[in-house]
Amino acid sequence: QVQLVESGGGLVQAGGSLRLSCAASGRTYTMGWFRQAPGKEREFVAGTSWSSGNKYYAESVKGRFTISRDNAKNTVYLQMNSLKPEDTAVYYCAADLSAGPTGPYNYWGQGTQVTVSS
Repeated sequence: QVQLVESGGGLVQAGGSLRLSCAASGRTYTMGWFRQAPGKEREFVAGTSWSSGNKYYAESVKGRFTISRDNAKNTVYLQMNSLKPEDTAVYYCAADLSAGPTGPYNYWGQGTQVTVSS
């Protein structure tokens, strides 16, 4: 069983930046980020394989968000730049032991709120 703990959410003005972190309790193969805005379904944001050779991004965040990982720390990061109000959501970290970067994921964090004010 893998436990994930996110941190780094908060309130930021449009155009600003935030960095989310997610620490896993053990080694994982694939790690990613999803988000869920009020009244909407959870959606994929970004994912990366163990080697970081394969990274995938949702079209809505390409060029603005960057996913990275530190395998020595079992931690994945999401650097979010040029934030927009529509990026406001609860962001969830996800991990799996064998899936590709887009999932499916079996392990989930508790979520961290990101709010972007206009």
